[in-house]
Amino acid sequence: MDSTCRFGKYRVEREVLDEQRLEEVTQRKAHSDNQSPLTERLKDSLRCTVPRLKHRVMSSLPVLYWLPKYSVWDYGMPDLISGISVGIMHLPQGLAYAMLASVPPVFGLYSSLYPALIYFFFGTSRHISIGTFTVLSIMVGSVTERLAPDMDFLIKNGTNVTAEVNITARDSYRVQVAVATTVLGGLIQVALGLVKFGFVGTYLSEPLVRAYTTAASAHAVVAQLKYIFGVSPTRFSGPFSMVYTLKDVCSLLPHTHLPTLVVSAVSMVFLIAAKELNSFLSPKLPVPIPVELITIVAGTLISAYTHLNSNYTISVVGEIPSGLSAPSVPDASLFGEVIGDAFALAMVGYAISISLGKTFALKHGYKVDSNQVSNIFNKRCFCRYLLVYNSFLTPYFSSHSHVSVFTRLQELVALGLSNAVGGFFQCFSVCSSMSRSLIQETTGGKTQMAGVASSLIVLVTILKLGPLFQELPKAVLAAIVFVNLKGMFKQHSDIVTLWKRSKIDLMVWLVTWVSTLLLNLDLGLAASILFALLTVIFRTQMPTYSVLGNVPGTELYVDIETHTEVREVPGVTIFRSSSTVYFANADLYLEALKEKSGLDISKMIIYKKRQEAKQRRRERRAERRAKRQAKKERRAEQRAAKHLSGPPVFSVEEEANSWRNPFVDGDVTDREQQDCDERENGTVFVIPTTPRTPDRWEYLKGGAPDCTSLGSISELQEGDSTTLGSSSDDTLSRDLERISLGSLGKWSWDIHSIIIDLSTANFIDTVAIKTFKNIIHDFSEIDVDIYIAGCQAPVVKQLELGDFFSETITKRSLFASVHDAVLYCLNHRGATSIPRYEPSVDTYNGTKL
Repeated sequence: MDSTCRFGKYRVEREVLDEQRLEEVTQRKAHSDNQSPLTERLKDSLRCTVPRLKHRVMSSLPVLYWLPKYSVWDYGMPDLISGISVGIMHLPQGLAYAMLASVPPVFGLYSSLYPALIYFFFGTSRHISIGTFTVLSIMVGSVTERLAPDMDFLIKNGTNVTAEVNITARDSYRVQVAVATTVLGGLIQVALGLVKFGFVGTYLSEPLVRAYTTAASAHAVVAQLKYIFGVSPTRFSGPFSMVYTLKDVCSLLPHTHLPTLVVSAVSMVFLIAAKELNSFLSPKLPVPIPVELITIVAGTLISAYTHLNSNYTISVVGEIPSGLSAPSVPDASLFGEVIGDAFALAMVGYAISISLGKTFALKHGYKVDSNQVSNIFNKRCFCRYLLVYNSFLTPYFSSHSHVSVFTRLQELVALGLSNAVGGFFQCFSVCSSMSRSLIQETTGGKTQMAGVASSLIVLVTILKLGPLFQELPKAVLAAIVFVNLKGMFKQHSDIVTLWKRSKIDLMVWLVTWVSTLLLNLDLGLAASILFALLTVIFRTQMPTYSVLGNVPGTELYVDIETHTEVREVPGVTIFRSSSTVYFANADLYLEALKEKSGLDISKMIIYKKRQEAKQRRRERRAERRAKRQAKKERRAEQRAAKHLSGPPVFSVEEEANSWRNPFVDGDVTDREQQDCDERENGTVFVIPTTPRTPDRWEYLKGGAPDCTSLGSISELQEGDSTTLGSSSDDTLSRDLERISLGSLGKWSWDIHSIIIDLSTANFIDTVAIKTFKNIIHDFSEIDVDIYIAGCQAPVVKQLELGDFFSETITKRSLFASVHDAVLYCLNHRGATSIPRYEPSVDTYNGTKL
């Protein structure tokens, strides 16, 4: 419809688009772009051609895309230098983080070798370094020590049990536990990626991940205290295990092994000083100084030449076998015991890796392939279900709003394959490392070939140099872990930052930190995610409700409470919620609408019904009065006729009956007579002593009635003074009115239309649909029209499926924008067609009702 409307000093001429008109317009414009039928799409997804097959294979193995284009002259030397630098870092970190995982150090080297090679084939990030990581190592360590505690491997001599632990058997079983956890975690990551379920990781928000890694670093510190002080505390598992372990370590401090403490202190001082010097000289150095490798080499040489193990009983790494071990199948019987820990490892490792991958991708202007997930396997050969699932969901996930989701899915599958395949080669869980990734990026790494170069460094160490580190003191590795955790401890400054920016994010940070410290890493992560979800629900339940006004000269509508230069639309209230409407906040939405509009619709409807009932009672009384008046006139005519025909005959019985019952005529129903008797409250009226003076009565029972219960002056003025029952009934009606009207407040309103802005809603459920239908019905009772504006296409579809539209509620009440709805309201009702309901004026003890 064409609309011409004067809005303030602006004259608007345009077509008002409601939902029905919008559908007509958009169908004409997009008619040629309609999707093909379902059968055609299915056939197209099943069709296999050479170009499509090539695309599938290349997207499944990204290395086939970039490796043929690799330029040795441009990228060869930077990747080699970067790979050597990262490989040198892999060595000390692999050895040190294996101690966090409670497995022999050589398995840390394995974890630095195989996963990096797997990621070379399936990963798309060019700068992240896959390998051991502090948080994942301590999470694996908590699992291995829980399922393989020292108490289960005490050496038995006949019937006697010694305090010595069978270290070989213990470490062997711990490796099995770590491998089973790693493989299961990798399979979970791959499965989540294949079914496009990677959005689970989006619930790990940045404050949650940072708080979790900060608390995990505290667990890592507590786990290394025994190597720093040279004591042997009891290891605990489960909730509050860190508290119990820390308490036990503190009780053993008087028994600190001083030579071990000296080695630890010297190593930490050297590492901190060297790292600070490295940071100071980094702008002038082409390659960072390998501080950790220098520390390991120096510690090994000093230990070997001074015989620290034999002379001072300082614990050393011990035997490191040379060569690679054969792959083995993990013990599947352990999967049931570690499935919870495996899922936690999968999610935490995924969140850390994807954050680093996105950071470097944005910095260097490339993107991760968003389609590799759906092409890991040939659709025709894998599963018809996955084929159909992918073919119909890909258009939705591949839209602009889901590009980041597919980026995450790609990295999720690549990381999952790195863990799953690496687990068969005795690796424990890995992910990208911030320190190594920064070294790889700052030293000039260009492609994934840098990861291959670093793997070669680790491979040479495993094959030839491993036995040289047998005399390395464990205190040196513990010092490396301590110093490397410095960056994570700096994350405590997030508390100050979040206090200024977002109190809710601060609560997420604190709850995650406390729960991870006290409940251990697995339960802490679950509690953190649950609390984060509760904050989302809380925000949707407590949104901001606002009434909008027009910005003069525009089609914009903003909150009138936060903006001064806006004008309310005459006769129209525009209501908006900052959140979507669903079952959890539907009732709150209705209450907010009542408050913002100033119309308490529930009380108004009650008032209206009482007024209608009162009007019906008055009509019945007027009808009865008319009948009694007609009867009096007939009696007067009869008496006049008798007077003319002869002397009057006075009947005492007839007069007594007339005094006793004014409703003796047959026009009054038995129900009305019963109501009258009930309202007399047991008072018995007798014939007055003077028949011609009806104002004098004798009350034999019940006492004198309250004067106010006999009616008011206004009712007597209406001529209804002959019926005590009707007067009492009207008084009861006014009593109800007086009680309800006292709390009704505003009883004249200048609103003829309410526009509900649903532009913030991205979905709507059946409870919200029912709520909106009730709103439209209830407000129509007081002649206020309800219109809905700004609905997104999915919301309109859900309204259709929820039977929202009917003969009374059509798509004509939905508008494309708030401004369209405002123009329609002003044209349809106008600024002058404003309903105005004034309360009735009754005198009740001198009060206006």
